[in-house]
Amino acid sequence: MARPRAFTLIELLVVIAIIALLIGILLPALGAARQTARNTLCGSRTQQINLAVAMYLHDHGEHLPQVLVPGFDGEPTVVGALFAGKKGTLPMLKIDEYGAERRPLNRYLIDWTPPPDDADVIAEVEPCRSPTDRGAENLPIPGYEHSDSMYDLLGASYTLNDHAPDVNPWGDDYPTLIPPKGGRMPPVHDTTKTWVVGTHPIYNYDDGGDRQQRWYSPKAVQATLGFLDGHCRIALPVPADRAHTTQDYTYLPQPNWMDRF
Repeated sequence: MARPRAFTLIELLVVIAIIALLIGILLPALGAARQTARNTLCGSRTQQINLAVAMYLHDHGEHLPQVLVPGFDGEPTVVGALFAGKKGTLPMLKIDEYGAERRPLNRYLIDWTPPPDDADVIAEVEPCRSPTDRGAENLPIPGYEHSDSMYDLLGASYTLNDHAPDVNPWGDDYPTLIPPKGGRMPPVHDTTKTWVVGTHPIYNYDDGGDRQQRWYSPKAVQATLGFLDGHCRIALPVPADRAHTTQDYTYLPQPNWMDRF
């Protein structure tokens, strides 16, 4: 009887090499596809939050969702990170105390009643978690310089446009859409260009540093933004010079806004 022919060692090595080559070709494409899917979901959640902000503004006389807490100087101040989401882990500015119950935009984002903030449970608010969230480095907070997730640290992967970037790590020198002590949003010159909600990399260069928030690409700092006219844009470039206005967006409600500071 004829013996069945087996693979030779060389043939086996050739097959392995071909498989390895195919994997090497396909993996980057699969990685890019996964990142595109994450970016798309982030944009969808930004749009959801943006719509909730628009409804909140309508119901609250053009006041953005805001929480006043004692600032670093002891005076009441607005903390933009508390506008929505869950209880964070940062033990300052009430971020680890204000959870889903008292963050004002949540009632427009979730259809369930959150537990009390003093309960021994952290209620997750998924619309405020971006799948692109990779945390930050070099944060100007002693003991909290690194974070794997801004959603876990602050309670949301997103923030409001409450100030323009500066080089002051202990305060916000240039308030924008929310007055320092809280109140009505100022008149906005161009709602198509003034962003209102965005992912945290929009403040990557705030306070004079680089927080390494390269969520959308390892080579560039980008942010997904929702604008006051209702549209959103994904992965817009954030310049290292802390420019207050770019070709894509502005922090400022009016062109001459910085003249008051």
